[in-house]
Amino acid sequence: MTSANTMPPSVGTPTMPQETAIEVDDVRVTYGEVQALTGVTLQIPEGRVTGLIGMNGSGKSTLYKAIMGVVPLDVGTVRVGGETPARARARGLVGYVPQSEDIDQAFPISVREVVMMGRYGHQGPLRRPRPVDHRAVDAALERVELTDLADRQIGQLSGGQRKRAFVARGLAQGARILLLDEPFAGVDKPSEAMIVGLLRELAAEGCAIVVSTHDLHALPELADDVVLLLRKVLFHGSVAEALEPEKLALAFGLAS
Repeated sequence: MTSANTMPPSVGTPTMPQETAIEVDDVRVTYGEVQALTGVTLQIPEGRVTGLIGMNGSGKSTLYKAIMGVVPLDVGTVRVGGETPARARARGLVGYVPQSEDIDQAFPISVREVVMMGRYGHQGPLRRPRPVDHRAVDAALERVELTDLADRQIGQLSGGQRKRAFVARGLAQGARILLLDEPFAGVDKPSEAMIVGLLRELAAEGCAIVVSTHDLHALPELADDVVLLLRKVLFHGSVAEALEPEKLALAFGLAS
């Protein structure tokens, strides 16, 4: 059995030392009287898919916000690609794939325009796409198999197709670190399989992928390692160990 400090090699990737993509050191975040994170220390390496597991209110969304640099920290530090979160976002190092319910499905914007948003950091203040931007968007759409739907309004897509569109936005951006929030919620099985396969390919290419999910059945095929979170890190290690009943009981507040 793999120990909590020993991570199994990624499928299809060589066994070699990996650089740290995300480093979280003793991060604490409160909202008024509520302690959202109570001292999270965590390192996420390049070239792996990390599952982020916890019940509602466990701090998963707050941890993402801390990594993105959009929530103030009471104490602690976060480094993303060796940079501050703000600098990492400005350089396009990190991309975020939201939950479907975070998207205004009535907003009059096409799939292509959503993906082009990933290029904003590479454009001037007038946001005028250049040929290189169009090529990046076309390549990203092709990779997530949405080329034929590029001009469709984003709200007309299925849940799985919308998730793929936001993954494409991160690809067009050139992000090497992707944070995905419940990417399988409301997604059909073919889209889920396509997303899992794409994330595995991106990890094999050296990207760092973090996926928050309640779909524990998908973890063995999806993730290399798992973080169990309940306002602090309870466990970080192999999928097999994370799925042990006693560890899940701790993560979901069921332990006696």
